[in-house]
Amino acid sequence: MAWLVGITVLLALAAFSGLVVLSNRRGVSAEEAANEALVMAIDQLLPQTQCRRCGYAGCQPYAQAIAQGEAPINRCPPGGVPTLERLARLLGRPVTPLDPACGTAPASQVAWIDEQDCIGCTRCLKVCPVDAIIGAPRWMHTVIDAQCTGCELCLPACPVDCIMLVPAADTVHDASLTGSLMPSRT
Repeated sequence: MAWLVGITVLLALAAFSGLVVLSNRRGVSAEEAANEALVMAIDQLLPQTQCRRCGYAGCQPYAQAIAQGEAPINRCPPGGVPTLERLARLLGRPVTPLDPACGTAPASQVAWIDEQDCIGCTRCLKVCPVDAIIGAPRWMHTVIDAQCTGCELCLPACPVDCIMLVPAADTVHDASLTGSLMPSRT
């Protein structure tokens, strides 16, 4: 795990150096270039779930707020303690517990749509920040498990409550032609 942090720091330094060179060419100050590099480094450490639990529109805006000192580093439940520790190490800040107002660190989970109950309203497609749900109007929808971040934004959007979160490790492929995921039956 330490090698990952080392690589991230090296990438951040390389990005910073590149931005300084570019800033001199396009009239951006070295301070602005350094801030851009810091935002990029912070954003790379965030889990990219785009869940908005931190109070920002996604991981990039949250990274900008952290870099500008407007937000604490403990507002990312999907990243959990590992992300908190990496952010603290990068920024030289102490590790603090996750902010309970943002929720708790979830277990690895994915959305699953009960295709028999899906009415094809497309509301879940519109709110999914990573386009993990596929389907067409008035046709059933399904979740691409490998892309789903478990952000839960699709749950309140569904008018027939046919979406549920299942543990990612507890999913099996359906034998039907759709190849969708179903909760495993024990």
